[in-house]
Amino acid sequence: MRSRSTQTCHRRDMLKAAAATVAAPWLVPFSVFGATAPSNRINIAFIGAGNQSRVDLPAMLRLDDVQVVAVCDVNRGSYGYARPEHFLGREPVRQKVDEFYAKKTGAGEYKGCDAYIDFRDVLARKNVDAVMLVVPDHWHALMTVEAAAAGKDIYCQKPMTLTVDEGHAMIDAVRKHERIFQTGSQYRSSATVRRVCELVRNGRIGDIKRVISVICGAPSGPGPGWRPMPVPEGFDYERWLGPAPLAPYHAERCLYRFRYNLDYSGGQVTNTGAHSNDIVQWALAADATGPIEFEDQGTVWPPPGHLYNTAIKSNFRARYANGIELICRTEDPGFGVRFEGSDGWVEYFSGKTSSEPASLIDSVIGPDEIHLPVSGNHYRNFIDAVKSRQDPIEPVEVGHRTASLCHLGSIAMRLGRKIPWDPQTQQCPGDEEAGAMLKRPYRQPWKLPG
Repeated sequence: MRSRSTQTCHRRDMLKAAAATVAAPWLVPFSVFGATAPSNRINIAFIGAGNQSRVDLPAMLRLDDVQVVAVCDVNRGSYGYARPEHFLGREPVRQKVDEFYAKKTGAGEYKGCDAYIDFRDVLARKNVDAVMLVVPDHWHALMTVEAAAAGKDIYCQKPMTLTVDEGHAMIDAVRKHERIFQTGSQYRSSATVRRVCELVRNGRIGDIKRVISVICGAPSGPGPGWRPMPVPEGFDYERWLGPAPLAPYHAERCLYRFRYNLDYSGGQVTNTGAHSNDIVQWALAADATGPIEFEDQGTVWPPPGHLYNTAIKSNFRARYANGIELICRTEDPGFGVRFEGSDGWVEYFSGKTSSEPASLIDSVIGPDEIHLPVSGNHYRNFIDAVKSRQDPIEPVEVGHRTASLCHLGSIAMRLGRKIPWDPQTQQCPGDEEAGAMLKRPYRQPWKLPG
């Protein structure tokens, strides 16, 4: 089942064919890349070359002590991502990497980035230190567990998991193999978000009563009567499905729009909700816990027969053990968090903050008050953690708790009722129907190692 792209450049061939116009990364003087010696650079492989690679790849390429040595994707290259003009996949992204280093080294030509179809071929490479998992949610757990076992550090896009149960397997693998794991919830590295969370943590709005987490809405997709489409040339659809249920191919099922199908994602609750609810967890000092109950508040779903089956408008309520109420709902426009307390409110919305009273925004956090960890750049924070062997700002346990909050909200929405949750045992006590939805079977032959 494993196969390399026919256009993959093998290390031994490159070494034999090295010429004056070709600058392989292991031959370039460290002064070309910056002050960091080549032996201290972190070799990164991108597993997934789709929509989010447009953000993650440039961010990693800009770090002088990072070398992108491989990309992997089941799509050779195509349009059809978030925007029609985006041409992505393993070959276009590999080419971007080579072009970047060719320009940076001034060598005229560079062919030091390999391209793969099967992620296990990437994990087998001894010179890969860490992997960027930029793949649909249904692949996160399996790839993380195998990457950890292969000795690779991991940056995994949010949401960390597809199910609550997967989070336990990922935590076990990361800790067993002593790996560094960063969840791609980059708002933890936002100074503005940190400021809001510190105001909440330090009691500037008094006792917290209610939190409103605003997330985006979703489309309904192709309607009743939609028909399967032929699989495009260069796209390994069987490998894309992987552990997900077998389903007929349609362009609206894959690439960017996977997030609107429950087989691969949780919709906007686990997409933009993984960001807004992560801010909630951070501000409430709830990184090791979560709410104790969840309840649907009138979610709107696509009509029967549509290809997409995640919520069009999400709406659930959760309650923490200390009585704080969390409302997560779709609003237009769609992203932000509002904290309401006994003495006022503060909110982060579309990159801006506001409060009542307005003077809260300029309130000084004293030296003896709570100061949250500072991370000016989420990617830099990950690389620094890889080098120091200390946890980054959003390690695996924290990513798991935020993802679990989103999954439990989704379960309550799908059931259309209230469900209980015990954050300590991480079970739904007395609710077998909800408890059964904490995990899903994998399609054979795929299974979580361990």
